Amino acid sequence: MLDTPNDTAPFRLTSLAHGGGCGCKLAPSVLRELLSEQAPGGPFERLLVGTETGDDAAVYRLDDDTCLIATTDFFMPMVDDPYEFGRIAATNAISDVYAMGGKPLLALAILGMPLGKLPTPMVRDILRGGQAIAAEAGIPVAGGHSIDSPEPIYGLAVIGTARPENIRRNSTAQAGDVLILTKALGVGLYSAAFKKQALSQAGYAEMVASMTRLNRIGAELGKRTQVHAVTDVTGFGILGHGLEVARGSGLTLRLDAAALPVLKEAEALAQQGFVTGASHRNWASYGDGVTLPGDFPDWRRHVLTDPQTSGGLLVAVAPEAAEALLAEIRAAGYPAAAVVGRLEAGAPGIVVG
Repeated sequence: MLDTPNDTAPFRLTSLAHGGGCGCKLAPSVLRELLSEQAPGGPFERLLVGTETGDDAAVYRLDDDTCLIATTDFFMPMVDDPYEFGRIAATNAISDVYAMGGKPLLALAILGMPLGKLPTPMVRDILRGGQAIAAEAGIPVAGGHSIDSPEPIYGLAVIGTARPENIRRNSTAQAGDVLILTKALGVGLYSAAFKKQALSQAGYAEMVASMTRLNRIGAELGKRTQVHAVTDVTGFGILGHGLEVARGSGLTLRLDAAALPVLKEAEALAQQGFVTGASHRNWASYGDGVTLPGDFPDWRRHVLTDPQTSGGLLVAVAPEAAEALLAEIRAAGYPAAAVVGRLEAGAPGIVVG
């Protein structure tokens, strides 16, 4: 294993955390159980998107022309370079606004650090990394909150805006829609290999490049009437977030496993057993919502359950617009984007082929 680039730490930042990235997320089944007895917040007519479909952000309509988008996301490190950790966490948090079809407006930092275990310059580098990505997105980190915590935690609360007609949910796909995924899968497999010092230098660079690529194309997707639904693929894996689309829309999602874009070393790492604990938890959470071919190997299943940190957007688009939209997405800086499936009338769930 080669050392991570620019590693200034006398120890591995990841050694202070029991998990990392979006692999820290609670499993979908656990989250559903926790939210099952939450009382409705009340008849807030202007709250367009709340917790009902597990969407990427909350949406509140301010007036006839403007919706406010609000989200928060934070996690523990999956890389040892503090600056890169900050960049990854910020990119991931801002993605939720893009996934709703909006543009980010400002962010607040969320910081938890184990006092006495991390040198102050490392913490500054985490914050600096987050500010760098926020600047790339054209927004300020305008404040935040910090605590002393047993493990290092960083992320952002992000506010964005969109016109009401540009809001895109994860539950509004239509029968016949084609599914486009904008980034390659495999980040969780890479992070598992990295933690065991088995990821190549090229793999590390590929992983960081993917996780720090802003999903800014989402703001453009919200303007297209042919785009019916959007979500970002993060900790629940392509199957978990795809299942949210299928169930929310009341449709069958047919996923073409062979068409899924994957990072260059992902399949080899899966076959070698570099799988996160979150991958197992994800699979156990899907219940009977996913149907796999009878001869589907476990390593391929782990690619589908792999938790993604700052993953791509899953876009449901009218079939007649899919080819042109795919070309546009690739030209906008997402070369791995691919058509990965379709939606059709039928029992809500995913059928993998």
